Amino acid sequence: MFKNVLVGVDGGPTGRDAIALASRLADPAAKLTLAHVRGRATQPLPSFTSGSPIADHEGSQLLLEETRDDSGVEADLVQIVADSPGRGLNEEAEEQKADLLVVGSCSRSAFRRVMLGDDTRGALNGAVCAVAVASVGYAQHSAPISKIGVGYDGSPESEAALRIARELAASTDAKLRALQVVSLPSYSYTGLVPMAAGESIEVMLQEATKRVQGLPGVEAHAAYGMPGEELAAFGADLDILVVGSRSYGPLGRLVHGSTSDYLQRHGRCSLLVLPRASSVDKSADAEIPADDHVALTA
Repeated sequence: MFKNVLVGVDGGPTGRDAIALASRLADPAAKLTLAHVRGRATQPLPSFTSGSPIADHEGSQLLLEETRDDSGVEADLVQIVADSPGRGLNEEAEEQKADLLVVGSCSRSAFRRVMLGDDTRGALNGAVCAVAVASVGYAQHSAPISKIGVGYDGSPESEAALRIARELAASTDAKLRALQVVSLPSYSYTGLVPMAAGESIEVMLQEATKRVQGLPGVEAHAAYGMPGEELAAFGADLDILVVGSRSYGPLGRLVHGSTSDYLQRHGRCSLLVLPRASSVDKSADAEIPADDHVALTA
């Protein structure tokens, strides 16, 4: 699995949630780094979502040491001085060449859902590696991962998500499930093809069902609707949901599409968003819209 993992901690439960999820996703021999982002001396930052402002070096170091001791993990510690928590973590992940960045959810979220504060969520949108978001209270319910879901649509990005999900399932003996969500192109709702809409939906569902049910070792099905909404509901009975990303922004940074953005706000389980597989030709950007063009690519 992941071999170089950076975890954002805040001295509170969201940081503990992130550490617990990172421990489940990291390779046994992985390098684990706990990072705390503090503001500049003239501009202290809240610690991610709910903590008190910490602007001094000693306070930040104490927070990191206590968090590591409480969690019982072996990890390097790093302080980051930045204008925002998310941006600081993003830059540190790039500097360390991390392959996974893990953060916790906003503590205001209900029902153990995934929810990021707007500042952190916006900055993480430019991450250079995979991003995992632990659901609220994950550390209190951190049993081995037993149910893994994948958003699948047959694209190279969803194939990469399925591959990572298989690796994770193999290491935890987890049950693997996949969902493909189909929806009509936007022009179907403009009145241009009203007579064919019902038939088109049925055909699309049949094709999608056949595709996902052909995946070996996966319990799979297809659904019609909005990708974000259907995937969020799908995640209600999962420990973690894995989705691939199709879109890259400037300098190859990950730009979350509407599906992953929705899941960060409304997901009902922990979330893992993967960057595009390196084997995918980036020239495809010119042909594929930056937002969700096919069902489940985030």
